[in-house]
Amino acid sequence: MDNRKTKSSAAEIGGDSRRPSDEELKLINGYTRREFSADEVYVFSVVLCDNDVDRDGERFTVEALFELEKLFVGKTGIFDHNPTAKNQTARIFACSVESVPGKKTATGDEYFCLKARAYIPVNDDNASVISAIESGIIKEVSVGCAVKGAVCSICGERFDLCPHKKGEVYSGKLCCAELTEPYDAYEWSFVAVPAQRQAGVTKSLNRKEVTMEEILKSLESANGVTLGERDCEKLNEYINNLKLSAKDGVYYRDSLTSEVLRLSASAEPAISRETMECIAKTLTVAQLNELKNAFEKKLGESVLPKPQLFGGQNKQNTDNRQFSI
Repeated sequence: MDNRKTKSSAAEIGGDSRRPSDEELKLINGYTRREFSADEVYVFSVVLCDNDVDRDGERFTVEALFELEKLFVGKTGIFDHNPTAKNQTARIFACSVESVPGKKTATGDEYFCLKARAYIPVNDDNASVISAIESGIIKEVSVGCAVKGAVCSICGERFDLCPHKKGEVYSGKLCCAELTEPYDAYEWSFVAVPAQRQAGVTKSLNRKEVTMEEILKSLESANGVTLGERDCEKLNEYINNLKLSAKDGVYYRDSLTSEVLRLSASAEPAISRETMECIAKTLTVAQLNELKNAFEKKLGESVLPKPQLFGGQNKQNTDNRQFSI
């Protein structure tokens, strides 16, 4: 399932902006077709995401930030997540995970953020964008990435299969979904309206295939469960199969009950049909089958077929040779 959300962060324009260092220029020219001078590019810093809890009750682990550090290098900056060629504005040429001394996350952990350095060519077309960044008009960005897992910060299990709830506090610890194992970074965008408090993310969760046993376990927990589209299809298919099996089971039980009542009339004539019907309703299918076999055995022993004019066990001549032709 592709589960995307928007989370924003403020672009940090500090004293290291505008003009690249020699080392930065070397990195930038690794993406250009010709050598650019320091005066031909505008560089700035931007916080892409962090390990704090967002308004969706989710956060990246610090390990995930270090993975994203590698994935976002070289990614294009666009506007409003509109992936068109004419919408390309900037490019990241370096990323690093940094801590902010003294700052804590909502869970009380040390705060870490993923900071990127990006460049924009200095020309007439980009003059308005550079001016908007310099004046603080353009400050917020959001990024697009994909992660393999979301685990509960309380129990460490897959969040959609655990009993805990986002935003609740358990034994003094805030519950949130921790995003782990990022495997792709799509892009980062300048956005007009931030959806998150600090760093924001457009996140897609590549969920592993969920077994029916896991789905049923979640439903039995009675604590709520989030099912993806494929999970819902699987559960619906399971329920439909149960309906068909139940229909077949009802038909088989009715047939078995009718056979038991028929046999009981001969095997146990002293028991009324009404009484036998009441007894049959309380029995399982296995018990009905056992009763049917017992009746058949009893009738088989007492109503054996006998040849015509058979004289009984005490008669000496029982081979009926007198009827031989």
